[in-house]
Amino acid sequence: MPTYLYETIPASCCEEPKHYEIQQGTTDALLTHHPETGEPIKRVVLGGYGAAKADEPSASADGGCGCGPSGCC
Repeated sequence: MPTYLYETIPASCCEEPKHYEIQQGTTDALLTHHPETGEPIKRVVLGGYGAAKADEPSASADGGCGCGPSGCC
């Protein structure tokens, strides 16, 4: 069974996410909450040059990271 990397969804952009490795079958649905803690989580897509979050925009052309209206915290 493969192991996938998940991270918590922070309540604010200044909060650091926690990371978890969770084993799941390849046809299992994506988890939205940690099975033990109930915290909201999302799967992190890994590949090539590092981690990329599947549902977050990349850095904008003006240098902001996209975590809020004024850029990074």
